[in-house]
Amino acid sequence: MKTRIICAFALLLACHANAAEPDVSAAVHVDHTAMWVADRVLYTIELTCRRGMDVLTDDLSGDKLKLDGLEVIGTETSRHTLADNTIRYRFTYELTTYRVDTPTLSVAPLTVRYYVRRSGQRLEDSPPAGDVAIPGAVIAFRSVLPDDQPAYSIRDARETETRRAVFSALQPVGIGLILASIVPAGLFGLAVVARARTRTARPSARQVRHAERESLEAVRAGDASTEAGRREIFARVDALVRQHLRDVCGIPGHALATPEIGPALEAKGARVPAELVISLLTTCEAAKYGPPGQATTADACRDAIAQAEQVLAAGR
Repeated sequence: MKTRIICAFALLLACHANAAEPDVSAAVHVDHTAMWVADRVLYTIELTCRRGMDVLTDDLSGDKLKLDGLEVIGTETSRHTLADNTIRYRFTYELTTYRVDTPTLSVAPLTVRYYVRRSGQRLEDSPPAGDVAIPGAVIAFRSVLPDDQPAYSIRDARETETRRAVFSALQPVGIGLILASIVPAGLFGLAVVARARTRTARPSARQVRHAERESLEAVRAGDASTEAGRREIFARVDALVRQHLRDVCGIPGHALATPEIGPALEAKGARVPAELVISLLTTCEAAKYGPPGQATTADACRDAIAQAEQVLAAGR
C-alpha cells in the first residue's frame, strides 16, 4: 500500500512537471532601445522546442514581420539540438529606418505554429499542435529634427553672416597668391610638354642613313662560320629591313606579318621593291625559326646582306 502511494505521488509530480513545461517557449531580445536614421538594430527571437516538438520556420520569415517604420535588410537563422534532444532556434533580423516622421518604431507581436515531429512526415503535412506567441518590440526614434513638423527644409533660409573686415581685406591677397602659384606650374607644364615632343620627334633622313650604314656594317662583321652566328645575321637583317620600312616608308614593319607588307607598301606608294622585301624577309624567318641543322651557308648570309643593301638604297 505504501509503495502504491509513492508511485502515484511520483506519477503526479511527473504530470505536473510536464504540464508546467511548455511545448515551445519564446524569448525576444533587441540590442538597441533607440536609434537614429539609418542605424542598424538587431531583433532576435529565440525558440526552445521540447523533445518531439518543432516549429514551422516559414512563420518566421522576414516578410511575416509586421513592422511600423522599420525595414528588414538582413536575416540570419541558426538551429541547435541540445543534449536532451531539445531544439533551440535563433532568428536574427537586421532592421533599419529611413523615415523621419515616425517618433516610435515597433515590431508587432507574432504567432508561430508548432507541431509534433513524426518520423517520415513533413511538418507542413501535419496538423499544428498549437501556437506560441512571440512578443513584439518598441524602439524609440532619436532625431535632431523638431517633432510635429509638416515639412523639412533641405537648406536653412537664414541669411549668411557678414564676414569680418580682416577676412574681406585678405581676399585680394589670397587671390594674388593663387595667381602667383599658377605661373610656375604653367611654365613647368610647358617644359614637360616640350621635352616630350623632343623625345618623340622622328629622326631626320640623314640620321636614318647614318644609322642604317652602321647597322649594315655591324651585320657584315658577323660570324658566318657557325650556325648560331648565321642565325644571328639573318635576325639582324630582318630587324634592319623592318626598321627601314618604318623610318623611311612610314609603315609599321615590326608589327606586320610578311604577307601584309606588300599591300602596305602599295598603299603608301613606296619606292621599295615589295617582291624583294617579301622574299628577303621570308628567307630570314626560315633561317631564324627553322629546325636545328638547317642548311644555311655563309654564301646565303652574304646574299641576304646584299639584298638588304638594295632595299635600303631603293627607299632613299
